[in-house]
Amino acid sequence: MDHAFLPGLPATLIRAAYEAAPGNEIASGKFLSPESSSALVANTFGLFLSRPGDLPPLPGCSEPGWPAASVQLEAIVRFPWSGGRHPCLDVLVETETALIGIESKRYEPFRSKSETALSDAYWRAVWGDAMAGYERVRDELRPGALSFRHLDAGQLVKHAFGLRTAVHRPGSCYRKRPVLLYLHAEPAVWPDGRIISDAEIELHRVEVGRFAEMVVNDEVLFRSCTYRQLFAAWNESGTDDLRAHTEALMARFAW
Repeated sequence: MDHAFLPGLPATLIRAAYEAAPGNEIASGKFLSPESSSALVANTFGLFLSRPGDLPPLPGCSEPGWPAASVQLEAIVRFPWSGGRHPCLDVLVETETALIGIESKRYEPFRSKSETALSDAYWRAVWGDAMAGYERVRDELRPGALSFRHLDAGQLVKHAFGLRTAVHRPGSCYRKRPVLLYLHAEPAVWPDGRIISDAEIELHRVEVGRFAEMVVNDEVLFRSCTYRQLFAAWNESGTDDLRAHTEALMARFAW
């Protein structure tokens, strides 16, 4: 793990976050895979674990009040029941007015996959009256009336339900605006040199847009951007320190 994190990052804090989370990314060795999405998101946002106020506004999320009050990696948001599995977001950012959950993807959209299964629990009448779009996605995924080749829509629905629950539970997030940010890479090749076609990348973009249209009026605000867009925004608006960070990220992760 000595070379898993960029120089200057709080490696102890990052490791602690992953070791405490489900998935066993570090102990299993997955974190060190050349395809690892966890390594990308941890190196990108790990810088802000101990200095959340330095996190710049995220593209498409200018509505929340900055600066960020906290930044967490591998953060679990709980459903309104005790048992079962609860969503684990790659990053959770809390500002004065919003709770932003980030779902990060690197190579995952371009692998063969099956849609995330939704159990009967997701049909409980606990999501309020402003989640009709996410509920429609949920409803149409089960019989196969709605399908996505690259986008894991079921996972996004789970995350949205978790964020919605969090802002309706008494605590620091109570009544804040829930935002789900889908942050994704668009790699041109696999680590072994195989090409990821422009057609696949474009279809993924189309599916993201299609999902966004279905949930546009819901309580949980859905936004998306690419890592390239994120790094460009940070380079334009950031300090020398932040620009150095994004340059190191682009060099490490082949942008």
